[in-house]
Amino acid sequence: MRGKKKIILPPQLPPDIAEDEIEVSDEDKAFVNENKDYAGFLSALDTNSITKHVSRVADVKEDTLEALYEQRRRKTSQKEKEDIGIEVDPVDALPIKDFSGNLHYLKVPKKSKASENDLEEAGQDDEDDAADKGIVKLTKAERRAKLKKLKKEAKKQGKDSATPEVEVEVEPTPQAAVLAEVKEDLTAEEGFESKKHKLAELGIALLADPEANIKSLKDMLQICKDRDHAIVKLGLLSLLAVFKDLIPGYRIRLPTEKELEMKVSKDVKKMRLYESTLLNTYKAYLQRLAALEKQPSFQHVAFRCICTLLDAVPYFNFRESLLGIVIKNISSSDDVVRKLCCSTVKSLFTNEGKHGGEATVEAVRLIANYVKARNCQLHPDSIEVFLSLSFYEDLGRAAKEDDKNKAKNKRGKKRKDHEDPRQMKENDKKRSRQEQLIKTREEVAADYKAVAYTPDVLERRRMQTETLSAVFETYFRILKHTMQSSAARSEANISLSTGASEPYPLLAPCLQGLGKFSHLIDLDFMSDLINSLRKLASGGGDTDQTSERCSKCLTVSERLRCCIVAFKVMKSNLDALNVDLQDFFVQLYNIILEYRPGRDQGEVLAEALKIMLCEDRQHDMQKAAAFVKRLATFSLCFGSAESMAALVTLKHLLLKNVKCRNLLENDAGGGSVSGLIAKYHPEASDPNLSGALASVLWELNLLSKHYHPGVSSMVSSISSMNTAHQNQVYLSTITPQQAFMDFSLEKPESFKFQGDIRKSNNKRKRGTGSSISTGMEPSEDTTSIDEDEVKKKLSAHFMVLRDIKENQRLRAELQGTTSSIQLYEEYKKQKKKAKKPQTKKSKILIVK
Repeated sequence: MRGKKKIILPPQLPPDIAEDEIEVSDEDKAFVNENKDYAGFLSALDTNSITKHVSRVADVKEDTLEALYEQRRRKTSQKEKEDIGIEVDPVDALPIKDFSGNLHYLKVPKKSKASENDLEEAGQDDEDDAADKGIVKLTKAERRAKLKKLKKEAKKQGKDSATPEVEVEVEPTPQAAVLAEVKEDLTAEEGFESKKHKLAELGIALLADPEANIKSLKDMLQICKDRDHAIVKLGLLSLLAVFKDLIPGYRIRLPTEKELEMKVSKDVKKMRLYESTLLNTYKAYLQRLAALEKQPSFQHVAFRCICTLLDAVPYFNFRESLLGIVIKNISSSDDVVRKLCCSTVKSLFTNEGKHGGEATVEAVRLIANYVKARNCQLHPDSIEVFLSLSFYEDLGRAAKEDDKNKAKNKRGKKRKDHEDPRQMKENDKKRSRQEQLIKTREEVAADYKAVAYTPDVLERRRMQTETLSAVFETYFRILKHTMQSSAARSEANISLSTGASEPYPLLAPCLQGLGKFSHLIDLDFMSDLINSLRKLASGGGDTDQTSERCSKCLTVSERLRCCIVAFKVMKSNLDALNVDLQDFFVQLYNIILEYRPGRDQGEVLAEALKIMLCEDRQHDMQKAAAFVKRLATFSLCFGSAESMAALVTLKHLLLKNVKCRNLLENDAGGGSVSGLIAKYHPEASDPNLSGALASVLWELNLLSKHYHPGVSSMVSSISSMNTAHQNQVYLSTITPQQAFMDFSLEKPESFKFQGDIRKSNNKRKRGTGSSISTGMEPSEDTTSIDEDEVKKKLSAHFMVLRDIKENQRLRAELQGTTSSIQLYEEYKKQKKKAKKPQTKKSKILIVK
């Protein structure tokens, strides 16, 4: 059978493009210019002959060629229509408007709807192609089967395209972006809530049955590694609560390799698994806290967890790492972190029953090493924690009592050995029972000591001596550093004002600690301590020039504290030491004039006056008179609180030293008892050389008109002392510290003066029933004070001050105007003198 020849149509030629629209790159031009020999044939090509040769079809009629071209065109157009989407009806979907104002409708990709017609046409085309190609014709049954297959495939494609995806050609609008962000926030909130609920469920399960759910600790620890900061903080705090509840009352010791090889019961295996899991998770938790405490966002939460764990379970494992972190940040610049660390260390010192004193020793050693490493440049709070320490002096009494009881028991046993054998046999049963009871009691006592936190007396004594040595080592290091640095500053002639920033931040708490624990200092160090305190109080130098320079390095409060500590040390060791404290009185006498109320601490000055002048033994008459005169001058210069503290001390000195009351006389030449020095020298630095007995307390007359009613009433009570009763003993009922606190202007009730302050314990003379003069008793006028009168006095006082300033200003203006007038008059005179010779010359010329 002869088959038909295959008719192959020529390929479609590319569309004609004008030469102007053709763009040739610079690289192509450069390539052609470089290889002209190889590209020369392109210029000789005949394009017309090539198109004719390509587009011709041999031995085919024009009608058949036309039909074939039409068929190919129809196929290409159908494919293009399938690719192009159909616009949805505007009623079915709203259009989208872009920023330029154009409307864009949603489009759906078109799928073949008339599949049957297309399939039939395709079948016919296939038949024609087969006929054209000369392939054997299909039978009717084969055609039907082929059509059925094509219909099934078309139905499947129709079902798949029943829910077409909507494609939007427009770019996403800002509203869509906002909606996407809201969806993300909602999903984040849902995730946060789910993680929070998971933490709560894990924690409740752990607290309900720790042994069964101990592995949940790892899940909670894994949540603490989340990216969300809030989740991490919640996880850390949740684990803190869980560990506080789960940690046992003892240190966990993991089993050794030999113990692991031994056969044990199921309960022991379960307990080992529980303890090892707990300990490993606790270690990982502490490592996580140590890593997070360096990050600013987690710093407060991490330190809260660390300090709470150290305070709650100081006996548990990894205490050293927690203590190291806390001590390193005890001088932190962050107030919250520093206060947390200091409060934790103080609780360790006060609650030694939790750890038996071991944590106290470790903490004190770490603080001492930290002070040494930082060269005493730390925050004062880092040393103030030592004030919370408590030391026991009666640790050896219990051991002595035990030794006595043992000796008594030995003597009783020896006596019993000498008894008759009959009595021995009768008492064998009783002895056996007693021995059994004693053994059981000893075993119970041994178990109790092993479990209890409190160590033996010897162990406690050892720990206390180590703690004391570390504390005093730190205090002496601070004193030595202060003396060396102040000496270096004096040699370098660095002049610092007393109100400058304190270069010795640890000196004040160091002196407070020395004053508190002065009774525990070894006598071998007492003399060196007193000498160093004397140098610091005088400024750190031996000569006058160096002491003046070094006194500017220390503040007034620090120098006063040195004097206070020296007196406390002497009082606590009065029997063992015999040291002259005259230098400290000299320093106090000079420091009183250097005091400034806004810059220095008035409480320290009041304490120094109380310890050195009020509580000290009988003073020398010349020295007491010098301090009386200096305190009266001091009261004129400062406020009510400082004046009241000074007047209370002055009154106490006058009550103790009866001869000093001669200063209250009004003689023109001074007091009746002048002593060795006949003239008063207010500029003298030594109170014994001031000659204060030759002066008069004229300051009391001015202080009686003080704006504060308490000060004026105190002055009136001092000035009304009767010098006739020289053998009486008077006792004041208020201290300078109480006076300073009660009469401070910060308290609004300070102006409500109470007459009880001026009361004294009156003692009668021997053989007479008369009491002390009524000048010491409160009067009705002073006890009842009207606030309006005080206001009037204050307003009048300040009006006078204002008038004085206004008068000074007016005088200055008057002087300026008078000087300017005088200058103007002199200028006029000079001008007149210059005009006179010119007039004379003109007259002479006219005469001529």
